[in-house]
Amino acid sequence: MQVSLIVLAAGKGTRMNSELPKVLHPLGGVPVLHHALSAGRSLQPSRIVVVTGHGAEAVAEAARSFDETIETVVQDPQLGTAHAVAQAAPLLSDTGGEALVLYGDTPFVTAETLQLMLEARANHAVVVLGFEPRDPGRYGRLVTQGDQLLRIVEYKDASDAERAIRLCNSGVVAAGMATLFRLVAKVGNANAAGEYYLTDIVELARAEGLSVGFVTCPEAETLGINTRAQLADAEARFQTARRAEALENGVTLTDPATTWFALDTVIGRDATIGPSVIFGPGVTVESGARIAGFCHLEGCHISRGATVGPFARLRPGAELAEDVHVGNFVEIKNAILDEGVKVGHLTYLGDAHVGAHTNIGAGTVTCNYDGVMKHRTTIGRNAFIGSDTMLVAPVTLGDHAMTASGSVITQDVPAEALAIARARQDNKPGLATRIMARLRAVKAARPK
Repeated sequence: MQVSLIVLAAGKGTRMNSELPKVLHPLGGVPVLHHALSAGRSLQPSRIVVVTGHGAEAVAEAARSFDETIETVVQDPQLGTAHAVAQAAPLLSDTGGEALVLYGDTPFVTAETLQLMLEARANHAVVVLGFEPRDPGRYGRLVTQGDQLLRIVEYKDASDAERAIRLCNSGVVAAGMATLFRLVAKVGNANAAGEYYLTDIVELARAEGLSVGFVTCPEAETLGINTRAQLADAEARFQTARRAEALENGVTLTDPATTWFALDTVIGRDATIGPSVIFGPGVTVESGARIAGFCHLEGCHISRGATVGPFARLRPGAELAEDVHVGNFVEIKNAILDEGVKVGHLTYLGDAHVGAHTNIGAGTVTCNYDGVMKHRTTIGRNAFIGSDTMLVAPVTLGDHAMTASGSVITQDVPAEALAIARARQDNKPGLATRIMARLRAVKAARPK
Protein backbone atom coordinates (compact mmCIF):
# COMPACT_ATOMS: atom_id res chain seq x y z
CA MET A 1 0.00 0.00 0.00
CA GLN A 2 1.41 3.38 -1.03
CA VAL A 3 0.91 5.96 1.72
CA SER A 4 1.79 9.65 1.85
CA LEU A 5 1.64 11.92 4.87
CA ILE A 6 0.48 15.53 4.94
CA VAL A 7 1.49 17.06 8.26
CA LEU A 8 -0.04 20.44 9.10
CA ALA A 9 2.46 22.59 10.99
CA ALA A 10 1.72 26.16 9.98
CA GLY A 11 0.27 27.54 13.22
CA LYS A 12 1.98 30.21 15.27
CA GLY A 13 0.67 29.00 18.61
CA THR A 14 -0.27 32.41 19.99
CA ARG A 15 -1.23 31.00 23.38
CA MET A 16 2.31 29.60 23.81
CA ASN A 17 3.41 33.24 24.24
CA SER A 18 6.62 32.49 22.36
CA GLU A 19 8.54 33.53 19.26
CA LEU A 20 9.22 29.84 18.65
CA PRO A 21 6.61 28.07 16.46
CA LYS A 22 4.62 25.76 18.71
CA VAL A 23 5.59 22.60 16.79
CA LEU A 24 9.26 23.32 17.60
CA HIS A 25 8.88 23.41 21.38
CA PRO A 26 10.73 20.45 22.91
CA LEU A 27 8.91 17.32 24.00
CA GLY A 28 10.92 14.26 24.96
CA GLY A 29 14.12 15.99 23.92
CA VAL A 30 12.96 16.73 20.36
CA PRO A 31 10.54 19.14 18.68
CA VAL A 32 6.86 18.30 19.11
CA LEU A 33 6.71 17.93 15.33
CA HIS A 34 9.03 14.91 15.45
CA HIS A 35 6.51 12.90 17.47
CA ALA A 36 3.85 13.17 14.76
CA LEU A 37 6.46 12.38 12.12
CA SER A 38 7.66 9.37 14.10
CA ALA A 39 4.17 7.84 14.28
CA GLY A 40 3.61 8.46 10.59
CA ARG A 41 6.98 7.11 9.51
CA SER A 42 6.16 3.74 11.05
CA LEU A 43 3.75 3.28 8.11
CA GLN A 44 6.74 3.50 5.74
CA PRO A 45 5.25 6.37 3.70
CA SER A 46 6.55 6.99 0.22
CA ARG A 47 6.22 10.78 0.62
CA ILE A 48 5.97 13.15 3.58
CA VAL A 49 4.94 16.76 3.07
CA VAL A 50 5.00 19.20 5.98
CA VAL A 51 2.89 22.31 5.51
CA THR A 52 4.64 25.24 7.20
CA GLY A 53 3.61 28.81 7.91
CA HIS A 54 4.79 30.74 10.94
CA GLY A 55 8.57 30.29 11.23
CA ALA A 56 8.49 28.34 7.97
CA GLU A 57 12.24 28.12 7.53
CA ALA A 58 12.87 26.85 11.07
CA VAL A 59 10.01 24.34 10.85
CA ALA A 60 11.30 23.08 7.50
CA GLU A 61 14.79 22.68 8.95
CA ALA A 62 13.42 20.73 11.91
CA ALA A 63 11.45 18.47 9.58
CA ARG A 64 14.52 17.74 7.46
CA SER A 65 16.57 17.04 10.59
CA PHE A 66 14.12 14.20 11.26
CA ASP A 67 14.26 12.92 7.67
CA GLU A 68 16.14 14.71 4.92
CA THR A 69 13.69 13.40 2.30
CA ILE A 70 10.73 15.31 3.82
CA GLU A 71 9.26 17.93 1.51
CA THR A 72 7.84 21.22 2.77
CA VAL A 73 5.46 23.81 1.41
CA VAL A 74 4.45 27.18 2.86
CA GLN A 75 0.84 28.12 3.61
CA ASP A 76 0.67 31.89 3.27
CA PRO A 77 -1.80 33.29 4.07
CA GLN A 78 -3.20 30.74 6.52
CA LEU A 79 -6.86 30.28 5.61
CA GLY A 80 -7.82 27.11 7.43
CA THR A 81 -7.09 23.40 7.48
CA ALA A 82 -8.55 22.57 4.06
CA HIS A 83 -6.53 25.42 2.57
CA ALA A 84 -3.42 23.99 4.28
CA VAL A 85 -4.01 20.54 2.77
CA ALA A 86 -4.54 22.12 -0.64
CA GLN A 87 -1.01 23.57 -0.51
CA ALA A 88 0.35 20.01 -0.72
CA ALA A 89 -1.60 19.22 -3.91
CA PRO A 90 1.05 20.44 -6.38
CA LEU A 91 3.57 18.09 -4.76
CA LEU A 92 1.34 15.03 -4.32
CA SER A 93 -1.47 15.19 -6.88
CA ASP A 94 0.31 12.76 -9.21
CA THR A 95 1.39 10.39 -6.43
CA GLY A 96 -1.76 8.32 -5.96
CA GLY A 97 -2.32 5.84 -3.16
CA GLU A 98 -3.42 6.76 0.34
CA ALA A 99 -3.16 10.13 2.08
CA LEU A 100 -3.08 10.69 5.83
CA VAL A 101 -3.54 14.19 7.24
CA LEU A 102 -1.78 14.61 10.59
CA TYR A 103 -1.10 17.59 12.86
CA GLY A 104 2.34 18.69 13.98
CA ASP A 105 1.04 19.80 17.37
CA THR A 106 -0.71 16.47 18.14
CA PRO A 107 2.16 14.25 19.22
CA PHE A 108 0.57 11.11 20.65
CA VAL A 109 -1.45 9.55 17.83
CA THR A 110 -0.04 6.03 17.59
CA ALA A 111 1.09 4.01 14.61
CA GLU A 112 -1.52 1.39 15.52
CA THR A 113 -4.35 3.93 15.29
CA LEU A 114 -3.12 5.19 11.93
CA GLN A 115 -2.94 1.61 10.68
CA LEU A 116 -6.57 1.07 11.75
CA MET A 117 -7.57 4.13 9.74
CA LEU A 118 -5.88 2.77 6.64
CA GLU A 119 -7.56 -0.59 7.12
CA ALA A 120 -10.95 1.15 7.45
CA ARG A 121 -10.34 2.71 4.06
CA ALA A 122 -11.21 -0.67 2.53
CA ASN A 123 -14.88 0.14 3.32
CA HIS A 124 -14.96 3.94 3.17
CA ALA A 125 -13.74 6.65 0.81
CA VAL A 126 -12.90 8.91 3.74
CA VAL A 127 -12.07 7.93 7.33
CA VAL A 128 -12.01 10.38 10.26
CA LEU A 129 -10.41 9.75 13.66
CA GLY A 130 -12.73 10.33 16.61
CA PHE A 131 -12.39 10.10 20.38
CA GLU A 132 -14.56 10.32 23.49
CA PRO A 133 -13.09 12.83 25.98
CA ARG A 134 -13.98 13.04 29.64
CA ASP A 135 -15.22 16.56 28.93
CA PRO A 136 -16.37 17.03 25.32
CA GLY A 137 -16.43 20.78 25.90
CA ARG A 138 -16.33 22.74 22.66
CA TYR A 139 -14.94 19.99 20.43
CA GLY A 140 -16.63 19.35 17.10
CA ARG A 141 -19.02 16.40 17.30
CA LEU A 142 -19.15 13.38 14.99
CA VAL A 143 -22.72 12.63 13.95
CA THR A 144 -22.84 8.94 13.06
CA GLN A 145 -25.21 6.19 12.00
CA GLY A 146 -23.88 2.67 12.35
CA ASP A 147 -20.40 2.69 10.85
CA GLN A 148 -21.17 5.78 8.78
CA LEU A 149 -20.07 9.32 9.63
CA LEU A 150 -22.88 11.61 8.52
CA ARG A 151 -21.28 14.95 9.30
CA ILE A 152 -19.01 16.86 11.65
CA VAL A 153 -20.75 19.70 13.45
CA GLU A 154 -18.86 22.44 15.25
CA TYR A 155 -19.97 23.07 18.83
CA LYS A 156 -21.15 26.59 18.14
CA ASP A 157 -23.39 25.32 15.33
CA ALA A 158 -24.63 22.21 17.16
CA SER A 159 -28.13 21.65 18.52
CA ASP A 160 -28.64 20.55 22.11
CA ALA A 161 -29.04 16.97 20.93
CA GLU A 162 -25.80 17.18 18.93
CA ARG A 163 -23.93 18.73 21.84
CA ALA A 164 -24.93 15.71 23.91
CA ILE A 165 -22.91 13.50 21.54
CA ARG A 166 -19.67 12.40 23.19
CA LEU A 167 -17.81 11.30 20.05
CA CYS A 168 -15.57 14.19 19.03
CA ASN A 169 -13.39 15.11 16.06
CA SER A 170 -9.58 14.83 16.23
CA GLY A 171 -9.01 16.32 12.79
CA VAL A 172 -6.95 13.35 11.54
CA VAL A 173 -8.20 12.14 8.15
CA ALA A 174 -7.40 9.26 5.78
CA ALA A 175 -8.54 9.18 2.17
CA GLY A 176 -7.43 8.27 -1.30
CA MET A 177 -5.07 10.95 -2.56
CA ALA A 178 -7.19 11.92 -5.57
CA THR A 179 -10.38 11.90 -3.52
CA LEU A 180 -8.85 14.08 -0.80
CA PHE A 181 -7.64 16.79 -3.17
CA ARG A 182 -10.87 16.74 -5.21
CA LEU A 183 -12.97 17.26 -2.08
CA VAL A 184 -10.64 19.89 -0.63
CA ALA A 185 -10.92 21.87 -3.85
CA LYS A 186 -14.70 22.04 -3.31
CA VAL A 187 -14.52 23.38 0.25
CA GLY A 188 -15.87 26.90 0.61
CA ASN A 189 -15.33 29.58 3.23
CA ALA A 190 -18.89 30.75 3.87
CA ASN A 191 -18.47 30.84 7.63
CA ALA A 192 -17.91 33.43 10.31
CA ALA A 193 -14.13 33.05 10.17
CA GLY A 194 -13.94 33.06 6.37
CA GLU A 195 -11.73 29.96 6.50
CA TYR A 196 -11.66 26.68 4.58
CA TYR A 197 -12.28 23.82 7.00
CA LEU A 198 -11.14 20.27 6.32
CA THR A 199 -14.15 18.96 8.25
CA ASP A 200 -16.39 20.09 5.37
CA ILE A 201 -15.12 17.24 3.17
CA VAL A 202 -17.37 14.80 5.08
CA GLU A 203 -20.61 16.28 3.78
CA LEU A 204 -19.04 16.93 0.37
CA ALA A 205 -18.08 13.27 0.11
CA ARG A 206 -21.54 12.10 1.10
CA ALA A 207 -23.06 14.47 -1.45
CA GLU A 208 -21.06 12.56 -4.07
CA GLY A 209 -22.50 9.31 -2.74
CA LEU A 210 -19.25 8.27 -1.11
CA SER A 211 -19.06 6.34 2.15
CA VAL A 212 -17.46 8.14 5.10
CA GLY A 213 -16.39 6.13 8.15
CA PHE A 214 -14.66 6.71 11.44
CA VAL A 215 -12.17 5.06 13.76
CA THR A 216 -11.86 5.83 17.47
CA CYS A 217 -8.85 6.10 19.77
CA PRO A 218 -8.23 6.98 23.44
CA GLU A 219 -8.43 10.66 24.32
CA ALA A 220 -4.73 10.71 25.26
CA GLU A 221 -3.73 10.14 21.64
CA THR A 222 -5.49 13.30 20.51
CA LEU A 223 -3.91 15.66 23.03
CA GLY A 224 -3.06 18.87 21.18
CA ILE A 225 -0.50 21.35 22.41
CA ASN A 226 -1.58 24.98 22.37
CA THR A 227 -0.30 26.31 25.72
CA ARG A 228 2.72 25.93 27.98
CA ALA A 229 0.53 24.09 30.47
CA GLN A 230 -0.48 21.58 27.79
CA LEU A 231 3.17 21.18 26.82
CA ALA A 232 4.09 20.41 30.44
CA ASP A 233 1.22 17.93 30.66
CA ALA A 234 2.37 16.29 27.42
CA GLU A 235 5.92 15.95 28.76
CA ALA A 236 4.62 14.29 31.91
CA ARG A 237 2.48 11.90 29.87
CA PHE A 238 5.37 11.07 27.57
CA GLN A 239 7.82 10.39 30.39
CA THR A 240 5.31 8.27 32.31
CA ALA A 241 4.67 6.13 29.25
CA ARG A 242 8.35 5.70 28.43
CA ARG A 243 9.24 4.77 32.01
CA ALA A 244 6.52 2.13 32.06
CA GLU A 245 7.72 0.81 28.70
CA ALA A 246 11.32 0.58 29.90
CA LEU A 247 10.34 -1.33 33.04
CA GLU A 248 8.14 -3.67 31.03
CA ASN A 249 11.08 -4.34 28.69
CA GLY A 250 13.34 -5.47 31.53
CA VAL A 251 15.24 -2.27 32.30
CA THR A 252 15.92 -1.49 35.95
CA LEU A 253 15.06 2.11 36.86
CA THR A 254 16.09 2.68 40.48
CA ASP A 255 14.04 5.87 40.68
CA PRO A 256 11.70 5.98 37.67
CA ALA A 257 10.24 9.38 38.48
CA THR A 258 13.63 11.06 38.03
CA THR A 259 14.63 9.29 34.79
CA TRP A 260 13.99 11.40 31.70
CA PHE A 261 13.84 9.88 28.22
CA ALA A 262 14.03 11.25 24.70
CA LEU A 263 11.79 10.11 21.87
CA ASP A 264 14.45 7.82 20.38
CA THR A 265 16.11 6.46 23.55
CA VAL A 266 16.92 2.75 23.22
CA ILE A 267 17.88 0.71 26.32
CA GLY A 268 18.52 -3.04 26.34
CA ARG A 269 17.18 -5.58 28.80
CA ASP A 270 18.97 -5.89 32.15
CA ALA A 271 20.51 -2.44 31.89
CA THR A 272 20.39 -0.50 35.15
CA ILE A 273 19.65 3.22 35.27
CA GLY A 274 20.31 5.15 38.47
CA PRO A 275 18.39 8.15 39.78
CA SER A 276 18.28 11.52 38.01
CA VAL A 277 19.62 10.30 34.68
CA ILE A 278 18.69 12.41 31.65
CA PHE A 279 18.68 10.93 28.15
CA GLY A 280 18.95 13.44 25.33
CA PRO A 281 18.32 12.47 21.71
CA GLY A 282 20.31 9.71 20.06
CA VAL A 283 21.25 7.46 22.99
CA THR A 284 21.57 3.67 22.77
CA VAL A 285 22.40 1.60 25.85
CA GLU A 286 23.05 -2.10 25.37
CA SER A 287 21.88 -4.89 27.64
CA GLY A 288 23.68 -5.18 30.95
CA ALA A 289 25.20 -1.69 30.95
CA ARG A 290 24.92 0.38 34.11
CA ILE A 291 24.34 4.13 34.28
CA ALA A 292 24.81 5.52 37.78
CA GLY A 293 22.93 8.53 39.07
CA PHE A 294 23.01 12.13 37.89
CA CYS A 295 24.38 11.47 34.39
CA HIS A 296 23.48 13.39 31.24
CA LEU A 297 23.71 11.45 27.97
CA GLU A 298 23.18 12.61 24.40
CA GLY A 299 24.07 11.22 20.99
CA CYS A 300 26.10 8.33 22.39
CA HIS A 301 26.35 4.54 22.35
CA ILE A 302 27.09 2.50 25.49
CA SER A 303 27.95 -1.16 24.99
CA ARG A 304 27.24 -4.24 27.05
CA GLY A 305 28.95 -4.32 30.44
CA ALA A 306 30.01 -0.67 30.39
CA THR A 307 29.51 1.51 33.46
CA VAL A 308 28.97 5.26 33.46
CA GLY A 309 28.90 7.74 36.30
CA PRO A 310 27.81 8.98 38.67
CA PHE A 311 27.86 12.61 37.50
CA ALA A 312 29.19 11.83 34.02
CA ARG A 313 28.35 13.55 30.77
CA LEU A 314 28.42 11.80 27.40
CA ARG A 315 28.04 14.15 24.45
CA PRO A 316 27.35 13.42 20.77
CA GLY A 317 29.81 11.05 19.18
CA ALA A 318 30.77 9.24 22.40
CA GLU A 319 31.18 5.51 21.70
CA LEU A 320 31.85 3.21 24.65
CA ALA A 321 32.82 -0.39 23.86
CA GLU A 322 32.19 -3.35 26.15
CA ASP A 323 33.34 -3.13 29.76
CA VAL A 324 34.44 0.50 29.51
CA HIS A 325 34.31 2.39 32.79
CA VAL A 326 33.58 6.13 32.78
CA GLY A 327 33.52 7.51 36.31
CA ASN A 328 32.40 10.61 38.16
CA PHE A 329 32.79 14.07 36.64
CA VAL A 330 34.05 12.73 33.32
CA GLU A 331 32.98 14.26 30.02
CA ILE A 332 33.30 12.38 26.72
CA LYS A 333 32.62 14.04 23.36
CA ASN A 334 33.14 12.66 19.84
CA ALA A 335 35.47 10.01 21.21
CA ILE A 336 35.75 6.23 20.83
CA LEU A 337 36.75 4.22 23.89
CA ASP A 338 37.69 0.66 23.03
CA GLU A 339 37.04 -2.39 25.19
CA GLY A 340 38.03 -2.19 28.84
CA VAL A 341 39.16 1.45 28.86
CA LYS A 342 39.02 3.04 32.32
CA VAL A 343 38.43 6.77 32.79
CA GLY A 344 37.88 7.05 36.52
CA HIS A 345 37.24 10.68 37.30
CA LEU A 346 37.68 14.39 36.59
CA THR A 347 38.62 14.02 32.93
CA TYR A 348 37.67 15.45 29.53
CA LEU A 349 38.15 13.36 26.39
CA GLY A 350 37.09 15.10 23.19
CA ASP A 351 37.86 14.18 19.57
CA ALA A 352 39.83 11.13 20.64
CA HIS A 353 40.30 7.40 20.13
CA VAL A 354 41.49 5.41 23.14
CA GLY A 355 42.75 1.85 22.62
CA ALA A 356 41.62 -1.19 24.54
CA HIS A 357 42.42 -1.53 28.25
CA THR A 358 44.10 1.86 28.49
CA ASN A 359 43.87 3.65 31.84
CA ILE A 360 43.24 7.41 31.87
CA GLY A 361 44.34 9.11 35.09
CA ALA A 362 42.37 11.74 36.97
CA GLY A 363 42.47 15.25 35.59
CA THR A 364 43.47 14.25 32.05
CA VAL A 365 42.38 16.65 29.32
CA THR A 366 42.57 16.29 25.56
CA CYS A 367 43.27 19.87 24.45
CA ASN A 368 41.42 19.50 21.17
CA TYR A 369 40.52 23.07 20.17
CA ASP A 370 42.98 25.74 19.06
CA GLY A 371 40.38 28.50 18.84
CA VAL A 372 39.59 27.79 15.19
CA MET A 373 39.76 24.05 14.50
CA LYS A 374 39.32 20.79 16.39
CA HIS A 375 42.19 18.28 16.49
CA ARG A 376 42.28 14.59 17.35
CA THR A 377 44.11 12.61 20.02
CA THR A 378 44.91 8.94 19.46
CA ILE A 379 46.01 6.70 22.33
CA GLY A 380 47.03 3.09 21.77
CA ARG A 381 46.24 -0.12 23.64
CA ASN A 382 47.26 -0.77 27.24
CA ALA A 383 48.61 2.76 27.68
CA PHE A 384 48.74 4.50 31.04
CA ILE A 385 48.02 8.22 31.17
CA GLY A 386 49.22 9.76 34.42
CA SER A 387 47.00 12.09 36.42
CA ASP A 388 46.80 15.73 35.33
CA THR A 389 48.15 15.06 31.84
CA MET A 390 47.35 17.64 29.16
CA LEU A 391 47.31 16.01 25.71
CA VAL A 392 47.69 18.85 23.21
CA ALA A 393 46.17 17.61 19.96
CA PRO A 394 46.95 16.58 17.34
CA VAL A 395 48.98 13.97 19.14
CA THR A 396 49.41 10.19 19.08
CA LEU A 397 50.53 7.88 21.89
CA GLY A 398 51.52 4.33 21.02
CA ASP A 399 50.58 0.99 22.57
CA HIS A 400 51.83 0.51 26.15
CA ALA A 401 53.00 4.16 26.31
CA MET A 402 52.95 6.10 29.59
CA THR A 403 52.87 9.73 30.61
CA ALA A 404 54.19 11.08 33.88
CA SER A 405 51.69 12.88 36.10
CA GLY A 406 51.48 16.60 35.47
CA SER A 407 52.86 16.36 31.93
CA VAL A 408 51.88 18.57 28.99
CA ILE A 409 52.26 16.30 25.96
CA THR A 410 52.78 18.21 22.70
CA GLN A 411 54.64 15.58 20.69
CA ASP A 412 53.86 12.00 19.71
CA VAL A 413 54.89 9.32 22.22
CA PRO A 414 56.27 6.07 20.74
CA ALA A 415 54.96 2.68 21.82
CA GLU A 416 56.25 1.55 25.23
CA ALA A 417 57.86 4.95 25.93
CA LEU A 418 57.43 7.06 29.05
CA ALA A 419 56.84 10.75 28.31
CA ILE A 420 57.81 13.33 30.95
CA ALA A 421 56.97 16.91 30.06
CA ARG A 422 57.15 19.16 33.10
CA ALA A 423 59.60 21.62 34.68
CA ARG A 424 62.26 20.20 37.01
CA GLN A 425 61.39 20.69 40.70
CA ASP A 426 63.66 23.09 42.56
CA ASN A 427 63.37 23.33 46.40
CA LYS A 428 64.37 26.66 48.06
CA PRO A 429 65.23 26.03 51.75
CA GLY A 430 63.45 28.38 54.18
CA LEU A 431 61.85 30.48 51.43
CA ALA A 432 58.30 29.49 52.30
CA THR A 433 58.65 30.76 55.87
CA ARG A 434 60.20 34.07 54.78
CA ILE A 435 57.49 34.68 52.18
CA MET A 436 54.69 34.02 54.68
CA ALA A 437 56.30 36.31 57.28
CA ARG A 438 56.59 39.12 54.74
CA LEU A 439 52.94 38.72 53.64
CA ARG A 440 51.71 38.78 57.24
CA ALA A 441 53.69 41.94 57.92
CA VAL A 442 52.15 43.67 54.88
CA LYS A 443 48.70 42.67 56.06
CA ALA A 444 49.31 43.88 59.63
CA ALA A 445 50.50 47.28 58.36
CA ARG A 446 47.26 47.97 56.52
CA PRO A 447 44.80 50.42 58.11
CA LYS A 448 42.14 48.73 60.19
